[in-house]
Amino acid sequence: MDAIEYFEVECPEVAGGNYYRRIADVVLLDHNLLRVIKKLHIFIDPQVPIFIAVGVTKKIPHVVRIRDFADVNVQEQKVTISIGDEAYLAPLLKILWEEYGKERVNQPDRFTIVLNIEGADRARIEEIPVIDPSESLYKDLIYALQVIQPEGFKVRRQYYGKEKFYLVASENTLPEHFEDLVREKFALMGESL
Repeated sequence: MDAIEYFEVECPEVAGGNYYRRIADVVLLDHNLLRVIKKLHIFIDPQVPIFIAVGVTKKIPHVVRIRDFADVNVQEQKVTISIGDEAYLAPLLKILWEEYGKERVNQPDRFTIVLNIEGADRARIEEIPVIDPSESLYKDLIYALQVIQPEGFKVRRQYYGKEKFYLVASENTLPEHFEDLVREKFALMGESL
């Protein structure tokens, strides 16, 4: 398993900082996120009170398309999709049912799907996106950070975009210029938001 390139927990109380580092280690390991996080900086000050977590992800896998795991054979009135990796079968079926209707999608065995459609474009079918790993990844990251944050910190702002994310939380209202604090924490990692 690859290690996180940069991981700091900043806290005015040394014991509190050590405690939150252990919590973060366990939560990230339990949620299998260590493999996708490149840098993570957590700041917590219970006196303010505020919790800030900023991070950068490693390169996220690309969108999985039909062509990545199946062969498509187009004939006059039907399309046969030969599945090479059945891990994507359930989401693929759901997409095909929505696109073509359940009545036109047949599955004679677990490695074959037959679409009863005329004039299909093979290239178009091969390009249909089945799974976007980044969608669930960022939701999992934000969820994990919410687990790490102190109990009772219900006022939150979060962001996730191309390879960067943050979560700011507090018991009370957030500081007026919390974005400046977020930028400051990214700068400590040698990054910008």
